[in-house]
Amino acid sequence: MVAQDKMWHVTLTVAGTPFADEAVRSAMLRLRDEHAFLHSLRYDVDRAEICYWEQAPDMLDVAAMAMRVWSEHRDSAGLPPWAVVGLEILERDTRDRRSRAESPPAVGMVAPVPVHF
Repeated sequence: MVAQDKMWHVTLTVAGTPFADEAVRSAMLRLRDEHAFLHSLRYDVDRAEICYWEQAPDMLDVAAMAMRVWSEHRDSAGLPPWAVVGLEILERDTRDRRSRAESPPAVGMVAPVPVHF
């Protein structure tokens, strides 16, 4: 029996040596254009957080793909050579339940980059 693909919400956090704010912003915008289903980006001069949807039969497949996203786009998008420092993967139903239960996010240290489709 073949497993059905599910939708998974991925939050990938990377961090490293600080880069110029404008260089990071430009790289984030290029990443937004290159990566399908990306719905939010947040960044600072020494870290970034990207959120997107992935389709796969299980979480292990999603985790393997997510761990490669930053490095696969590093050259083409001009991303800083930061390392993955966090990864959260939630199945769609879990993400939807959490979103309904959460209050508005607190103001953090990173600035949002709007993503328009």
